[in-house]
Order: sequence, then C-alpha cells, then structure tokens
Amino acid sequence: MKKISGNKLLVKALKEEGVDTLFGYPGACTIDISDELYKQDFTKVILPRQEVALVHEADAYARSTGKVGVCLVTSGPGATNLVTGLATAYYDSVPLVCFTGQVSRHLIGNDAFQEVDIVGITRSITKYGVTVRNREDLGRILKEAFYIARTGRPGPVLIDLPKDVMGELGSAEYPETVNIRGYKPNTSVHIGQLKRAIKMLGRAKKPLFLAGGGVIISRANEVFTKLVEKTNIPVVTTVMGRGAIPTNHPLYIGNLGMHGAYACNMAVSDCDLLFSIGTRFNDRITGKLHSFAPNAQIVHIDIDTAAISKNVQVDIPIVADAKDALEKMLEYVEPNETSKWLEQIESWKEEHPLKMKEKPIMTPQDIIETINRMFDEAIIVTDVGQHQMFTAQFAEITQKKRLLMSGGLGTMGDGLPGAIGAKIGNPDVPVISISGDGGMQMNIQELATAVLEELPIISCIFNNYNLGMVRQWQKLFYGKRYSMTNLRSGAASRRAADDENFEYPEYTPNFIKLAESYGAVGIRVEKKEDIEPVYGRGKRKTEIQRSYDEFLKYYEKLLEYEYWLDIIDERNSCSKTDHDATMCATKMDYYCNTGLSRPCYNAQIAVSDGVIVNAELYQRPADSKTFIPFMERYKEYNGEYPKHPMADAGYGSFENYMYCTDKKWN
Repeated sequence: MKKISGNKLLVKALKEEGVDTLFGYPGACTIDISDELYKQDFTKVILPRQEVALVHEADAYARSTGKVGVCLVTSGPGATNLVTGLATAYYDSVPLVCFTGQVSRHLIGNDAFQEVDIVGITRSITKYGVTVRNREDLGRILKEAFYIARTGRPGPVLIDLPKDVMGELGSAEYPETVNIRGYKPNTSVHIGQLKRAIKMLGRAKKPLFLAGGGVIISRANEVFTKLVEKTNIPVVTTVMGRGAIPTNHPLYIGNLGMHGAYACNMAVSDCDLLFSIGTRFNDRITGKLHSFAPNAQIVHIDIDTAAISKNVQVDIPIVADAKDALEKMLEYVEPNETSKWLEQIESWKEEHPLKMKEKPIMTPQDIIETINRMFDEAIIVTDVGQHQMFTAQFAEITQKKRLLMSGGLGTMGDGLPGAIGAKIGNPDVPVISISGDGGMQMNIQELATAVLEELPIISCIFNNYNLGMVRQWQKLFYGKRYSMTNLRSGAASRRAADDENFEYPEYTPNFIKLAESYGAVGIRVEKKEDIEPVYGRGKRKTEIQRSYDEFLKYYEKLLEYEYWLDIIDERNSCSKTDHDATMCATKMDYYCNTGLSRPCYNAQIAVSDGVIVNAELYQRPADSKTFIPFMERYKEYNGEYPKHPMADAGYGSFENYMYCTDKKWN
C-alpha cells in the first residue's frame, strides 16, 4: 500500500472533513504543513496578523456557519497565543480543531527552542487535547478530533503535531468511522422525563421559558419560536440566548440577569415554573442562588450532563440536544392559559421600560436603533464591555439578524477578528462589529487582514476615552475613584496628579488616520443626525455621508471588477454576451474590416500527411498559450507525442521552447 507523510495525511483529512477555510500562522515546526497546503486548492488559507486574533476569527467562522473552525499555528509562542481563544470557545461551546506545531519527539522535555507543553497548558479549556506520538495513530486522532469538536456539547480540540511525526511516512488511509471508548454523546430524548416536564408545564399558572446559548448552538430558533407560540408562554433569555426567539416577538420579555431588564428579573422571581433550555445558570443571571426563582419548580434541558444541577438544583433534568427535545415537545404540548400572567409582565415593562434617557447628544441606543432600521439582514459581532451590553439590550435580533459575542469568558479584543471570521463564512451577509475603544486596540492589527481579504465589514467603535464597564463599577461602588480606566492617562497625568486644571492630551490613536493607513475608510460621527444616511430631494448630505457614498461607489465598482475577473480567470478579456468567448483583434471580417475587436475562439488544427490529426478550440487569443495543451491533447488521444511537430513563429515563447527541449524535439 502507498505510504505518505503525516503532512500529506493532514491535508487529506482536511479535505475529507470538508474544511473550506483554515486560519493559519506559519513557523518552523509547521513549515512542512504550510508547504503541503500550498499544493492544494480546496481549502482557503487565511493569514491573520496574530495568533490571538486568528483563533477568534476561526471561532466566529464556526459560530456563524455551524461548521468546525480550523486553526494552524506553530509551537511555543504560536501555541500559547491560542490560550485565550480556546478558553473563549470552550465556555461558549464553539467547535474548533486547533493544530499546533511541536518540536521533534526526541527534543520534547529538553527545553528545546519554542517547546511548550501546550496540551498540559490547555487541558482545562479544551474538550480534548493530545500530542501525536506515533505516525500510525495520526489518521485516527484527526478523525476523532473533528468528531469530538462537533458532537455532544461542542467545543475546542487541540492536536499537537511533532515535526518528525509529520515528516514520517505511513498509511495513506483516513478512517471513515469513529469509535471512542468512554465518549458516547447522548443523541436521544428521554420521553418519560420530557412528558413529566410537559405535565408540569400544563399545570403551571405562571410558567416561563429561559432560553440560553444552547438553543442558538443547536440551530433550534425556529422550532423554539413555534413551541412558544403554541403554548403562549413568555420567554426570557440569557445574553448568549438572545435571538432564540425574535426580539420583536410579543412573547419575548428580554434579557435576564445583572445586565437585563427589570421585567425579566421580576418574571423569574415570581414564576411558578422555570423551563430552561441550554443555559449554564451562571452567576451573571442567578445572582445569589438562594434568591433565584424562589417560587419555581425548575426543568432543565441541556446536552451536557455536567451542566445540570451544577449551579441550580433542578426538579426535572433532561439530557438532550435542544433542537431534538423541542421538536419532541411540539408533538405533545397544549396551549396554556397565561393571559393574567402576561398582563402582569406587561405592567412590569411599563413600570420600568428598558431605554436610555433622551439626550441632545448621540447615545449608544441611537446608534444601535439606526442599525436596526438600516439592516434587514446582518450578523452583529460585539467586543466585550459596555457597548456589548447596550447591543444585547437594544439590538433587534431575528432569524435574519444574528448576534455573536463572547459570553462565558468575556474576552475583550474579539470583536474585529470575530467580524472577519463571520464575513469569511458568510460573504453575502452584511457584518457589523461593535467595539469599545479599549477592546478595538487589542487586535486592531486585523484591519490589515480585513483589507487584504477584501472584506467589506462595518466596524463601529464606541469611543468614550475610557474602559467603560470598569469605570461604571468605579462610579457606582468605588466612590468615583477612576483607577486604571482613563485611556488618555499616562506620564503627564501622573506628573500633574494634584493639578485640578490639568487637561488630558488628545486621544491616542487617531482611529480615522489609523484606518486609512491600513487602506480602510475611517469616518468619525459625533452627532446623532449624522448616524443614518439621508436620501431624497431637498435633503442635504453631510460631509460624512458624502464620504460614505463615495466609498459605496468604490465598493460597488470593486464588486463589479471581481465579478468579471472571476469570469475571465487567466484570460485578458471576455465577451459580455458570451462569457466563454475572448475578445480578439481579428484580421478581417465578412465586410473586409480589419483590426476589429470581436468575441472569438482560437481554433487550433494539426495536419499530418493531409489528414487532420488533432483539433481544439481555446479561449486564449495568443497561439503561444495553446501549444502545450494542444500537444498534451494529442498525446491523450493518440497514445504518444508527435515525432516532429512544426509550428510557425507565433507559437514561440520561452515556456514552449523549454517544453520542446524536454521532449527532445528539434
């Protein structure tokens, strides 16, 4: 049986697993893998500017597409730069397979250059991690990695690849099936438990659905909405569960927890049945456990057995995929009488509505509501901070408008790379990133990636000159002692600590100039009337909008160029009416006109002893580009090359002369 290197088997595995995009950063221990990737054409390789951002891009790609995100980095610092992104994916149940380079086996444990125990470092933040010690185990481990990442509660998997193992020859076989002892994810719903929960739901006077990120992960939004409508039961969501039901749905109350709405928290405190689907009951929604849902029986559906009764003791546990469980529920549930309960909830909403005070200046709510109006379809990606909570509170999320963010870990700096990953995975959907000025600067180098990959993302920076979330806590609970939160502070402010009249220097950086330096378009908006573009007769455009309109013209033209370049491929032109035809300067037409450019095909005919022995049409106008493929076609049909081919000077080129030399033709 044919043997191949581990590097070739890895590339083969990517093809078998349907990996169409890989986010990678090269190094000494992965250079051979990079070389193999160079030879293939089924996987697009994205080169970000830093591994920290790279894994966030793969993460958002996975969240937005439902596919497994794939990363490749080198050993040492390349591997350790993955840590934050792996933890982010682990807490939010995102399927990733991350390949790290490793030094050769005989060097492991010897403090070799760029050697770290990355499997040990990431053991608590990955679903599975392993160093491949034997070449013959490679195929099996790769297959298991993708299976583990996407099944059960999804999560990140790390495969550490020693350089000598990957260079070693071994079996070319890639397994078709997986059988992992001790890992058997539950794929069915316990009907008995489910029916008990449904009976309890039918008896409840004040039932409440709590939807978490599990509903989003399982792509159960539509079936959950049907269930809610059939039962007439109101819904609250975690931040990660926002979008489980359209936010404009009459039965949707809002987000639960410390960053949630008054009506949501009151509903949880007063309900007699809390029916939870796909949430971990973390401290941001429960607060003090003894006072969480004090009057309620609790049902909990979750794919992860370990998540049930981990923080909150539940009455009926159901281990199942959210979508499978909800589809089964639809078969059995009946409408609930909830009119009085809904009236009570509505009164809480009216008593304490979730909205910001009307101000003459521009507010975050103004910006987000403009996004709501302007986009019927979009993927909104937030960084972490105050802007994230504003977005979670005010953004309209529907089946066509999705929200991506770091929930469990709260990772600053993932907004811009997240938008890049989402756009790569969804090229036809508008992608908007919302970041704070602090978070944006953590991975702002990825503007280069966005520009070079020609990704038309919109990046909104909420610039309040501060680390706003921490500053808010300092304002509320620390006597306005604003320590380490002013992003304009530095040596000058320390020198003038006692000067009441001290003026902070200008904000650094200038985001507009920085964007322009990367080749992006930078626009500063300071007034609420400038947020939304104005169109129509008699409506005066602002300078910002004129710049924006100019950018749109450029972008539309760019899309047109890309369309035609894709059709032309390696040719120099094509006909707009016959895309397969190439525009050629013809010698003479029917009317004796010469030198006219017309859509043509280049006909090539070979004759031997007065007999046509080969003929073919080509899209290339130049004869020189047809010589080699014509000769290869002759060989294909005749079983051998011609012994003495002759052609005129129009076929002359260096490439063709070298080809003839190789074939020993004079």
